[in-house]
Amino acid sequence: MLRHERLAAVLELLAERGTLSIEQIADNFGVSEATVRRDLNELAEQRLLSRARGGAVLDSVSYDLPLRYKTARQHEEKQRIATRAAAMVSPGAVVGLNGGTTTSAVARELGLRSDANGNRRSQLTVVTNALNIANELAVRPHIKLVVPGGIARAQSYELIGGLASRGLADLTMDVMFLGVNAIGPEGAAASDEGEAEVNRAMVRHARQVVAVADSSKLTGHAFWKICDISSIHTLVTDSGADPAVVAQLRAMGLAVETI
Repeated sequence: MLRHERLAAVLELLAERGTLSIEQIADNFGVSEATVRRDLNELAEQRLLSRARGGAVLDSVSYDLPLRYKTARQHEEKQRIATRAAAMVSPGAVVGLNGGTTTSAVARELGLRSDANGNRRSQLTVVTNALNIANELAVRPHIKLVVPGGIARAQSYELIGGLASRGLADLTMDVMFLGVNAIGPEGAAASDEGEAEVNRAMVRHARQVVAVADSSKLTGHAFWKICDISSIHTLVTDSGADPAVVAQLRAMGLAVETI
């Protein structure tokens, strides 16, 4: 396990239990106690946990891990999803991307496309409220980048709030790739109210909505609803998706691709 993967796993385990001892972490991850102390000190410096005598205790931010610690989860599955999603984009399309690790992977695939070849008609337009995606795509000559205003949310790098929603009001996207914290028969959902509000606005202004979500999101739960399944045209997920949930979604009229 790479170090960044271990740090993310420690934070997730701490979110489940509330407190962990150095011995528990060392045994769980097969590393020395000295390594655990260095890991905990680094995470404490970033205010993702609080050090306690002999271990660590939960800080509230650990329930919603910053994006940089989520990238290790389901990495191969997300990459397959991203490759398939990017292939769905036609030259010259206007593409919407909200924040998240899977949509960030889609953005990288779009950034590597070479089908524009200097042809302005083939140039992609990307609309995103995610600062990390904007940072990656701003230097791509074949992509016209549109970023609404808003308040930056540190955990996801997304711009949220009324300013972000109003910045989308006059836009129409050919396809929006929707990253979610959970998706199922009850709809798509996010863990943050502000993110859900802006995501909802992006869905309303897209001709086609494609949810990109690894299989863990099909059995997960999130509090803030983004939209009903009827607002989503296609779900691209991985082959580990629960067949029963996939069957339910297909029965509701959603096209589901398992990659």
